[in-house]
Amino acid sequence: MTENNGLSGLAGRGESPNYETAKPRGISFSGTLARRSFLVGATALLVSGCATATTPRYEVAAKLAPELPVPPMYHAVSSEPFPIPEVDISQFDATFWRQDVDYPTTEKVGTLIVDTPGKYLYHVLGSGRATRYGIGVGREGFAWSGRAIVAYRRKWPRWTPPDSMVARQPELDPYSIANGGMDPGPQNPLGARAHYIHKDGVDTLYRIHGTHEAFSIGKAVSSGCIRLLNQDVMHLYDQVRDGSEIVVIPDPSMSHLAVV
Repeated sequence: MTENNGLSGLAGRGESPNYETAKPRGISFSGTLARRSFLVGATALLVSGCATATTPRYEVAAKLAPELPVPPMYHAVSSEPFPIPEVDISQFDATFWRQDVDYPTTEKVGTLIVDTPGKYLYHVLGSGRATRYGIGVGREGFAWSGRAIVAYRRKWPRWTPPDSMVARQPELDPYSIANGGMDPGPQNPLGARAHYIHKDGVDTLYRIHGTHEAFSIGKAVSSGCIRLLNQDVMHLYDQVRDGSEIVVIPDPSMSHLAVV
């Protein structure tokens, strides 16, 4: 798969470190000891020529690759009702950065494909291309799979955890459906945007939403559905339309969480 995230200059600086061999200084030989040391060293070199690996004689110092700068797409956002901080890109692998990739598929343009085991979400662009987003998958994200539609979307939504989640985490009762949920804001688990998934006119309780927890991208997490970085879910929100189709690929290793 050929990938292009517009950051070709960055990737090259982090591919492989250079190495320098430190040169010995101040070594001198004298008398019988020096000759014996030379003979022992020469013999060791002859023997080591048959070995599959040799022990280095001098310490090798690696030049560490410089840290990658934060790409503009993950800069802080101040134009929203609530401030969105810059993404700490050190908390997740760069393979989960948003990027356009080769993605041959028979699904029509505009379809969302959630690769649950791979921890990616694809938005089909056509001509064998798609925008790929890194995702974190919560317990509820493993519970449903199949084909449905994005019924509607919301900016800075209220969060009302389902009763099943409240039963597992009683401390969430103040935000239950009966109590009106949690107000929008930086600490709201749905983040800056949410996409609500329905099948045959019925709410699946499956959500694609934002998060400020960069460390959770590319991982399975304890709760929630499908989370993207706030900057990424805002980008997705602007590309997707209500009624767009969505295909969710199940994770066989999490089949015990699936709702039949």
